[in-house]
Amino acid sequence: MTDDAAATSSARDGWALMRAQMRKQWLGLTIGVTVGLVWTMAKVSVPKLVERAIDQGIVPGRKGVVTHYAVLIGVAGVVAGTFTGVRRYMAFREARFAEADLRDRMFAHLQRLHFAYHDEQQTGQLMSRANNDLQQIQNFIVLIPLTMSNFLTVAAVTVILVRIDPLLTLLALGLLPLVNVLAKRFSTRLHPLMVGVQQESAELAAVVEESVSGVRVVKGFGAEATQVARLRAEADDVYEVSMDAARVRATYWPLLDLLPNIGLIAVLGYGGHRVISGHLQLGSLIAFNAYVVLLIWPLRMLGMIIANAQRAAAAGQRVHEVLVSEPAVVDPAAPIDLPPSGGEVRFEGVRFSYGTGRAVLDGLDLVVPAGQSVALVGATASGKSTVAKLVPRFYDVEAGRVLLDGVDVRDARVRDVRRAIGLVFEETFLFSDSVAANIAFAEPEATLDRIERAARLAGAHDFIAALPEGYATEIGERGFSLSGGQRQRIAIARAVLADPRVLILDDATSAVDPTKEHEIRDAMAEVMRDRTTLVIAHRPATIALADRVVLLDDGRIAADGTHEELLRSSARYREVLASAAARDEQARHSAGAGAGAGAGAGAGVSASAGAAAGDGAGAGAAAGDGAGAAAGDGAGAGAGVEAGSARP
Repeated sequence: MTDDAAATSSARDGWALMRAQMRKQWLGLTIGVTVGLVWTMAKVSVPKLVERAIDQGIVPGRKGVVTHYAVLIGVAGVVAGTFTGVRRYMAFREARFAEADLRDRMFAHLQRLHFAYHDEQQTGQLMSRANNDLQQIQNFIVLIPLTMSNFLTVAAVTVILVRIDPLLTLLALGLLPLVNVLAKRFSTRLHPLMVGVQQESAELAAVVEESVSGVRVVKGFGAEATQVARLRAEADDVYEVSMDAARVRATYWPLLDLLPNIGLIAVLGYGGHRVISGHLQLGSLIAFNAYVVLLIWPLRMLGMIIANAQRAAAAGQRVHEVLVSEPAVVDPAAPIDLPPSGGEVRFEGVRFSYGTGRAVLDGLDLVVPAGQSVALVGATASGKSTVAKLVPRFYDVEAGRVLLDGVDVRDARVRDVRRAIGLVFEETFLFSDSVAANIAFAEPEATLDRIERAARLAGAHDFIAALPEGYATEIGERGFSLSGGQRQRIAIARAVLADPRVLILDDATSAVDPTKEHEIRDAMAEVMRDRTTLVIAHRPATIALADRVVLLDDGRIAADGTHEELLRSSARYREVLASAAARDEQARHSAGAGAGAGAGAGAGVSASAGAAAGDGAGAGAAAGDGAGAAAGDGAGAGAGVEAGSARP
């Protein structure tokens, strides 16, 4: 398909979206057009009444006739004024309804779309489509009743002018074909520029959204100048493409504005001679002029209507692209109900990749009996978090099956699967709302007693009660007014409130300082009791909370057993723990003293390195037998980890 053909097809998509929306609102738009018809009749009647007042009253000197027509002109003016207000109200009502309806549809559709779609899309782009693009569609729809009124005005005036004097009408309207040609060229040149404006505006919005959302990172790295430069570059792009569109408008709009006035000049010249020669009455000429003037505004609006229509088509195209994106994760045609209770999780020959070609999981077989807690351990990119995302069916597997209580998650309703699973992510996201509302996010109607019970189980009640307004305290955007540990405990309470049969804790302590980790672990131990739990962790004291440990390596299970068993039997397991402990140690040194990490040969981590002081949990990460990193090239020479960890 050529670029022009692709552009045409895209424009058709935009127009199709707007036509479908207008069909949905046909009644309101019809009322608006009908009101516009009454307005047109009143508006068009005025010049005719003026003509009769002059020819039948003023010229013969009949005062009563003049008064009669003056009253009629006043009535027509009142009707036109009244219906102008009604027409505009109907126009804006339908336009705002269309905007609200499309925004509701788009937001609901975005919520249904699968994770992979959101992985690929910029938030700023989606925000631009849900705001700026819908505003452009609203700006176009508001013109529909107004445009129809203008069209009816042009049609009615043209008929009246022909009846007054066909030759004079030809002079007045003879340039209309040229207006149509110019309008077509204007539309053709403007549409791709309007698409460009919308696209560049969306990219600008994406930079703003990222900069605001990531303001802590920006300030932390002193990168304000970098973001300003990015914004300036995007703003310059918007400026350039907008100026290209402005140049097109500046070329065509003056011509579209000038041509009707040329017709008016012709009317005055030829019509004046007709009146002087006695072939045309004075009132008819004045009425003719009034009608031509009445045509100037509708014809002048033609350029604005075309510009708005093209911008709306470009916006409709971008909205259409979202609405036609099909969710990859949907309910099956004949869904199977999950058993009323349970919690068994089973992976059978699961293969999965994120579309990059490399399989993150390849032939994974794993069974987690109901009520058992399993810690998933592995190096970076070993597939731990992927396992957590496949259980609630955030993604569908490429091969094999994921079963929840014997039911393939693809055969059950998506909502049922996700309501059966509670998740606490590594990056805790809290909403700008009260503490209670955040805990009850999945069940807004939950009573305060249930909310408090979930908070107590998560070890969050005491610090919540100490907040200025307790559970009613507004925690601000993303909960940054709270500490990392407090946010995590609220997130755990949020998951617990739903009483899921399966709980997934995705590295829930990784962002918490190790000296405070025991606070989260105590909460985790409480909520994990007698509940199927997948714990993704790298700190030994957190891993030791689980009944069983599964080591993932290259997308498969490399070792399976208890924490103590794997410490004794798996060299790879000891390597993973030692590497994680070294990263934590380096992070603590960097945060505390600001000193660079020194290269050390045979760096050792003692048996208590991974445990928070006073919690009694040994890390089991003592590097022995010459284990360590070779100075200079960072090559691991082997790692031995003593089995000194105990369950808390």
